[in-house]
Formats: sequence, C-alpha cells, structure tokens
Amino acid sequence: MSQQCDIGLIGLAVMGENLALNIESRGFSIAVFNRTTEKVDDLIAGRAKGKKFVGCHSLEELVGSLKSPRKIMMMVKAGKPVDELIDSLLPLLSKGDILIDGGNSFFADTERRTKYVEEKGLLYSGTGVSGGEEGALLGPSMMPGGSEPAWPHLKPIFQAISAKVGPHNDIPCCEWVGPRGAGHYVKMVHNGIEYGDMQLICEAYFLMKEALGLSNNELYEVFSKWNRGELDSYLIEITRDIFSVRDDQGDGYLVDKVVDRAGAKGTGKWMSQHALDLGVPSTLVTEAVFARSLSDVKEARVRASKTLKGPSSKYSGDRQAFIEQIRHALYASKICSYAQGFVQLQAAAKELQWPLNLGNCALLWRGGCIIRAVFLDRIKEAFDADPNLENLLLAPYFTAAVDKAQDAWRHVVSSAALLGLPTPAFSAALAYYDGYRRDRLPANLLQSQRDYFGAHTFERIDKPGVFHADWLRLRKAPQA
Repeated sequence: MSQQCDIGLIGLAVMGENLALNIESRGFSIAVFNRTTEKVDDLIAGRAKGKKFVGCHSLEELVGSLKSPRKIMMMVKAGKPVDELIDSLLPLLSKGDILIDGGNSFFADTERRTKYVEEKGLLYSGTGVSGGEEGALLGPSMMPGGSEPAWPHLKPIFQAISAKVGPHNDIPCCEWVGPRGAGHYVKMVHNGIEYGDMQLICEAYFLMKEALGLSNNELYEVFSKWNRGELDSYLIEITRDIFSVRDDQGDGYLVDKVVDRAGAKGTGKWMSQHALDLGVPSTLVTEAVFARSLSDVKEARVRASKTLKGPSSKYSGDRQAFIEQIRHALYASKICSYAQGFVQLQAAAKELQWPLNLGNCALLWRGGCIIRAVFLDRIKEAFDADPNLENLLLAPYFTAAVDKAQDAWRHVVSSAALLGLPTPAFSAALAYYDGYRRDRLPANLLQSQRDYFGAHTFERIDKPGVFHADWLRLRKAPQA
C-alpha cells in the first residue's frame, strides 16, 4: 500500500475509536488497526464512512500505510499488552519512527520502554490522555513526554485535537511535559487529584443528605449555585446533573438506586504508592483510595451496621449556614489536595531529573480533562509568578482563600465527627494544613522513641551533628 496517512492508531475500544475520529476531524488522515478486525470493518462502514480513514487488518498493512517518519498511537490495555505490541511493531519500523502509548501506563514502565525503543533507533512518547469518551472525541487534555525529538512531529496533530482554553479559545491543553515517563507521571497525578476531588464532593453530598436531609432537587440547586462560583468545574457540573436524573426502570432518582460500592483502575493507588517512595505527604489521595476500598466491603458494612452504634447524624443548627460552611470546607480541602499533588510533582521531577514546568501542567488540566476547573487558572498564575513556589498554600491567593475558609472548615470537620459521619478527605486535608503550618510537630518524641529502642540517632535543636543517647541509663523517676 502506498504511504498516505499522517498517523496510525492501534486499539479501537471507546477511547481509541473516538480519538481516531477526532484526529480525522482536524484534517489528518489516519490508518487504524484492531486485533479483532471486525471492529475495524465496523468503524470503516459506520462512523468513519466517507472519511480519511484506512482500515487495516494487520500490523504490516498499518505500517505500510503511513508517511515517514511513521507515527503510531497505541491505545491498548496497560501492562504486558503494550510490551507485546511494541515487540511486534519494532521489526516493521525504521529509524526515526515514533511509537506513542496513549493508555494509562505506569510511568516506570514508560521510563523503561523509552530507553528500550530508543536503543533500537526509534522514538517513543508516553502520552497521558484525559477526558473520557467525550474528551477523546471533542478535545482531550494531553500530556506528552518521552523522546523529545518526537515532539515536533507530534505537536501539529496533538495540539490540533486537544481541548482549547483562553480568552480566544486558542490555547491548546497539550504541551511537551518532559523526558521518558514524565507525561504518564503527570497523568497519574492528575488521576490521583481526580480521586481526591471526587471523594471531597461525595463527602459534601453525604453531609448535606444525611445531616441536613436535602432532597435531590435541593442538592441539584446547591451544586448548580456552587458551579457558578469558585468551585466551577466539570466534576461539580456533572454532580449537579446526576441529581436531576430520574430512574428509567422505576420510581425516584437513579443515584439513590446505585450500590454504594466504588470501583478503581489503580492510578490513584499508583500516586499514593509513589508518594510513599518519595516521602511526600500526599495524604488526601491516599484517604480517597482507602475510602473506595472501604466502600468495596459492602456486605461487611451491612453486617457491622446491625451491631456498631454511633450518634445521630442529624444536624440541628442553621441549615443554610451549614451548607455554606460545607462549600468553604470543600474549597479549602481542594486547595490542599492540589497543593499535595504539585509537591509530589516537584519531588518526582527532582528525583527523576525531569524539567517539569508546573504552571504548564496546570494549564494542561484547564480543559478537556476530568479535573478541569476555573480554579486551575489560579494555579497557573501562582507558578508563573514564582516558578520555584514551594507549596501552593504559600501563594498569596491560596493563603488568603484558606484563611477565609478555615473557621467553616473546622466547624464542618468537627460537626461531622460529632454526628458520626465519615469525612476522611476533609479531615486529611485539614490535618495536612495544620501540620504544614506548624514549625514544630511531635516528631521529636517519635525520633526519641526510635533512638531509644533502635539507636536510630537524632539531631538537636541547639547544636549541629547527629547524636545517640543511652536513654535507659539516663532515665530517672519523674519529679513530684
């Protein structure tokens, strides 16, 4: 087959198919392949009919249909399938061709694959793609990383198909992130923050439903109002809409018929695990992951509910005032969640020697992705003003915002505890804020314990050096 297509794509599940249609709609020709070739035929005869598509029934046919340097986007399941596909493609490709992994791969795998593919004389890009089915079709957020010489070849396509923001809707939510696994790492942190955002919203909902008894109509109005202010975001918007959906298989609202068991694909867990490896306190995403784990033991919770007792969950104070306090608590907690995410990005960039531009990362998430929000403009402004900003909480806007919200935030967290309603993400965010703002924590006692039983040594506040004490010998009875 003569070389004719601008790019190839392998993997025609929902994301792959919609991304292919997006690419073609921006003026590019595309060759597609799927292991189950019936999917190729169905696409060519259906949604792609009459468009600049070439349907391929083999990898050889796909490779032969592409312009040089060949650009092939792999939209397959993360893990072993990516490695197997790479090994199948390498013998068919030439020096300078580009392989792109657009799936949710673990960043360490992308680090390894980039090195492996580059050693074969080819280029590799691990590209995070966010936005779900709708974003893939209409404009996702894209986070490309990997072999930097690949970027000039990918940029015209990726920036054309990505979401756009700005006063003139002309700033693409796609920019080069960094080498090797940087793109997939930024996507992983995006997904971790997404876990946190969703858990925070669910806690706000649970407080209003259980403590205040708000109806779905009332919840719709609350979230509609919130979406017109500083909480304006995609997740608040879709939450609002969920409360308006009636059950088409019975009476009432659909959300009330959904089992309270949340699934997960693992990217939030990856962020939490690597936070532990780096030694950074990404506590909110970790609590969000554990909240999903607790939801998964539904049968055990039902059994426990018949035995374990707690206080009434009804709030007796001013209803409207408490709703406003919940809004403040949600915003302050959200700020802490993003602050933790960007601290982890900074730590990973240092550890892995990636020259990340944190302001650009915020811009990448401004449109197309699940965590898109007006709020991200403020983060971009903060890092533009100070590229070395140590923590978002120290940026003047966010310092003032949290200070304004904290009385309400503390009231909500304490009220939830007294009412017996779990708010692990709200509570983790507040604990992080209170820990970060203190110049002294009880870790002096913890390190003393470690030195006592394990001779792990300690530093002193009054002189330099590393010390060990014979705590047993030095101990004496307390003074009366």
